[in-house]
Amino acid sequence: MIPCVYSLSELQHAIAASPDQWRPLVFTNGCFDLLHAGHVRYLRVAKSLGRSLVVGLNSDQSVKTIKPNKPGFPPRPLVPEAQRAEVLATLKPVDGIVIFSETTATRLIQALQPDIYVKGGDYSQSTLPEAPVVQAYGGRIELVKVEIPTSTTALIDRILHTSTE
Repeated sequence: MIPCVYSLSELQHAIAASPDQWRPLVFTNGCFDLLHAGHVRYLRVAKSLGRSLVVGLNSDQSVKTIKPNKPGFPPRPLVPEAQRAEVLATLKPVDGIVIFSETTATRLIQALQPDIYVKGGDYSQSTLPEAPVVQAYGGRIELVKVEIPTSTTALIDRILHTSTE
Protein backbone atom coordinates (compact mmCIF):
# COMPACT_ATOMS: atom_id res chain seq x y z
CA MET A 1 0.00 0.00 0.00
CA ILE A 2 1.29 3.42 -0.99
CA PRO A 3 0.69 6.26 1.49
CA CYS A 4 -1.59 8.99 0.07
CA VAL A 5 -3.25 6.64 -2.44
CA TYR A 6 -6.93 6.20 -1.66
CA SER A 7 -9.94 4.52 -3.14
CA LEU A 8 -12.69 7.04 -3.81
CA SER A 9 -14.71 5.85 -0.79
CA GLU A 10 -11.65 5.97 1.50
CA LEU A 11 -10.94 9.54 0.44
CA GLN A 12 -14.57 10.61 0.86
CA HIS A 13 -14.50 9.17 4.39
CA ALA A 14 -11.19 10.91 5.24
CA ILE A 15 -12.52 14.27 4.02
CA ALA A 16 -15.82 13.85 5.90
CA ALA A 17 -13.98 12.85 9.09
CA SER A 18 -11.55 15.82 8.99
CA PRO A 19 -12.86 18.58 6.74
CA ASP A 20 -10.59 21.18 8.36
CA GLN A 21 -7.59 19.14 7.25
CA TRP A 22 -8.81 18.88 3.64
CA ARG A 23 -10.87 21.96 2.78
CA PRO A 24 -10.58 24.07 0.77
CA LEU A 25 -9.89 21.04 -1.40
CA VAL A 26 -8.03 21.45 -4.70
CA PHE A 27 -8.37 18.72 -7.31
CA THR A 28 -6.55 18.09 -10.55
CA ASN A 29 -6.15 15.06 -12.78
CA GLY A 30 -3.91 13.64 -15.46
CA CYS A 31 -1.72 10.78 -16.67
CA PHE A 32 1.61 11.94 -15.15
CA ASP A 33 3.38 9.29 -17.21
CA LEU A 34 6.93 10.68 -17.22
CA LEU A 35 7.08 13.19 -14.40
CA HIS A 36 8.92 16.39 -15.38
CA ALA A 37 9.52 19.89 -14.02
CA GLY A 38 6.38 21.21 -15.71
CA HIS A 39 4.30 18.74 -13.70
CA VAL A 40 6.05 19.65 -10.44
CA ARG A 41 5.56 23.39 -10.93
CA TYR A 42 1.94 22.87 -11.92
CA LEU A 43 1.24 20.77 -8.80
CA ARG A 44 2.96 23.35 -6.58
CA VAL A 45 0.76 26.14 -7.94
CA ALA A 46 -2.36 23.97 -7.64
CA LYS A 47 -1.62 23.21 -3.97
CA SER A 48 -1.11 26.92 -3.22
CA LEU A 49 -4.77 27.55 -4.09
CA GLY A 50 -6.16 25.58 -1.15
CA ARG A 51 -5.39 23.52 1.94
CA SER A 52 -5.00 20.12 0.28
CA LEU A 53 -4.37 18.78 -3.20
CA VAL A 54 -5.88 15.57 -4.52
CA VAL A 55 -4.69 14.19 -7.85
CA GLY A 56 -6.96 12.02 -9.95
CA LEU A 57 -4.56 9.68 -11.75
CA ASN A 58 -5.66 8.08 -15.01
CA SER A 59 -5.43 4.28 -14.77
CA ASP A 60 -3.37 2.34 -17.30
CA GLN A 61 -6.55 1.44 -19.22
CA SER A 62 -7.69 5.06 -19.21
CA VAL A 63 -4.33 6.25 -20.56
CA LYS A 64 -4.48 3.63 -23.33
CA THR A 65 -7.88 5.01 -24.32
CA ILE A 66 -7.00 8.71 -24.31
CA LYS A 67 -3.45 8.31 -25.67
CA PRO A 68 -3.84 5.77 -28.49
CA ASN A 69 -0.76 4.24 -30.09
CA LYS A 70 1.06 6.48 -32.55
CA PRO A 71 3.21 4.94 -35.28
CA GLY A 72 6.85 4.91 -34.23
CA PHE A 73 6.02 5.51 -30.55
CA PRO A 74 5.82 3.02 -27.68
CA PRO A 75 2.37 2.27 -26.27
CA ARG A 76 1.26 4.45 -23.38
CA PRO A 77 1.49 4.56 -20.50
CA LEU A 78 5.21 4.00 -20.27
CA VAL A 79 5.06 3.73 -16.48
CA PRO A 80 2.41 1.50 -14.80
CA GLU A 81 -0.25 3.22 -12.68
CA ALA A 82 1.05 1.91 -9.34
CA GLN A 83 4.52 3.33 -10.05
CA ARG A 84 3.09 6.65 -11.29
CA ALA A 85 1.03 6.87 -8.09
CA GLU A 86 4.06 6.06 -5.94
CA VAL A 87 6.14 8.81 -7.54
CA LEU A 88 3.32 11.38 -7.22
CA ALA A 89 2.77 10.39 -3.58
CA THR A 90 6.32 11.47 -2.71
CA LEU A 91 5.77 15.01 -3.95
CA LYS A 92 5.29 17.58 -1.19
CA PRO A 93 2.24 19.32 -2.71
CA VAL A 94 0.25 16.07 -3.11
CA ASP A 95 -2.01 15.09 -0.20
CA GLY A 96 -4.00 12.37 -1.89
CA ILE A 97 -4.26 10.34 -5.08
CA VAL A 98 -7.21 8.45 -6.53
CA ILE A 99 -6.70 6.23 -9.58
CA PHE A 100 -9.66 6.33 -11.95
CA SER A 101 -10.51 4.33 -15.05
CA GLU A 102 -12.78 6.71 -16.97
CA THR A 103 -11.50 9.05 -19.70
CA THR A 104 -12.52 12.13 -17.71
CA ALA A 105 -12.52 12.92 -14.00
CA THR A 106 -16.20 13.90 -13.98
CA ARG A 107 -17.28 11.04 -11.66
CA LEU A 108 -14.53 11.86 -9.13
CA ILE A 109 -15.39 15.54 -9.20
CA GLN A 110 -19.09 14.80 -8.65
CA ALA A 111 -18.21 12.59 -5.69
CA LEU A 112 -15.57 14.82 -4.05
CA GLN A 113 -16.94 18.25 -5.01
CA PRO A 114 -13.58 19.98 -4.70
CA ASP A 115 -13.67 23.66 -3.89
CA ILE A 116 -11.24 24.34 -6.73
CA TYR A 117 -10.64 22.32 -9.89
CA VAL A 118 -7.28 23.03 -11.54
CA LYS A 119 -6.06 22.25 -15.05
CA GLY A 120 -3.24 23.56 -17.20
CA GLY A 121 -3.56 26.78 -19.15
CA ASP A 122 -3.50 24.77 -22.37
CA TYR A 123 -7.21 24.16 -21.63
CA SER A 124 -10.06 26.65 -21.63
CA GLN A 125 -13.36 26.30 -19.80
CA SER A 126 -15.02 25.51 -23.12
CA THR A 127 -12.61 22.62 -23.85
CA LEU A 128 -12.63 21.23 -20.31
CA PRO A 129 -15.03 18.25 -20.18
CA GLU A 130 -15.30 18.46 -16.39
CA ALA A 131 -16.29 22.17 -16.35
CA PRO A 132 -20.10 21.67 -16.39
CA VAL A 133 -20.08 19.45 -13.29
CA VAL A 134 -17.82 21.86 -11.36
CA GLN A 135 -20.04 24.79 -12.31
CA ALA A 136 -23.19 22.84 -11.36
CA TYR A 137 -22.23 22.58 -7.68
CA GLY A 138 -20.64 26.05 -7.52
CA GLY A 139 -16.97 25.04 -7.55
CA ARG A 140 -14.23 27.26 -8.92
CA ILE A 141 -12.12 26.40 -11.98
CA GLU A 142 -8.54 27.65 -12.17
CA LEU A 143 -6.42 27.33 -15.30
CA VAL A 144 -2.72 27.41 -14.40
CA LYS A 145 -0.24 28.90 -16.85
CA VAL A 146 2.06 26.30 -18.37
CA GLU A 147 5.53 27.41 -17.23
CA ILE A 148 7.56 24.76 -19.04
CA PRO A 149 5.97 23.83 -22.36
CA THR A 150 6.80 20.14 -22.40
CA SER A 151 4.88 16.91 -22.33
CA THR A 152 5.55 13.21 -22.04
CA THR A 153 4.80 12.87 -25.76
CA ALA A 154 7.38 15.56 -26.58
CA LEU A 155 9.94 13.86 -24.34
CA ILE A 156 9.34 10.50 -26.02
CA ASP A 157 9.66 12.12 -29.44
CA ARG A 158 12.94 13.74 -28.44
CA ILE A 159 14.35 10.47 -27.11
CA LEU A 160 13.32 8.51 -30.19
CA HIS A 161 14.34 11.03 -32.79
CA THR A 162 17.54 12.57 -31.43
CA SER A 163 20.46 11.60 -33.58
CA THR A 164 23.60 10.34 -31.84
CA GLU A 165 25.82 11.36 -34.74
